[in-house]
Amino acid sequence: MNRDQSEQPRASVQPQAVRRVVLPSGRTIEVVHFSDAQADDRVLCDCPACGSDLVQPLAWSQTADGRWNLLLECPNCRRSEAGTFTRTQVERLEDHLDDGLTAMITELQQLTQANLVAAVERFVRALEADQILPEDF
Repeated sequence: MNRDQSEQPRASVQPQAVRRVVLPSGRTIEVVHFSDAQADDRVLCDCPACGSDLVQPLAWSQTADGRWNLLLECPNCRRSEAGTFTRTQVERLEDHLDDGLTAMITELQQLTQANLVAAVERFVRALEADQILPEDF
């Protein structure tokens, strides 16, 4: 690669999105977001600080270009992060959260079933031991 090719500005290679932001002072600034193919590979549910896969969104809003502004927090180390992420990243995060919800519901159903079985067994033992009287009803 010759010197001229290596000194090309990155903005000409990567697509970008420009957003105008009006500050409280009334001044307007332009925020330029450069797409980075590697940024799209990041898994949002994984905490970069402690490695937990329980990172969850606390707040979100969609941008004009289809990306998402998220406020993420790790419940283990309390690390929080605000950023703009691609639709693909957010969909992967949603899938992970849906899988977690499904697992929690399944475990709740199993626990409810086990508690019900234990209650019925206690009731049957009490009946067999004549510990339940008509006055109990």
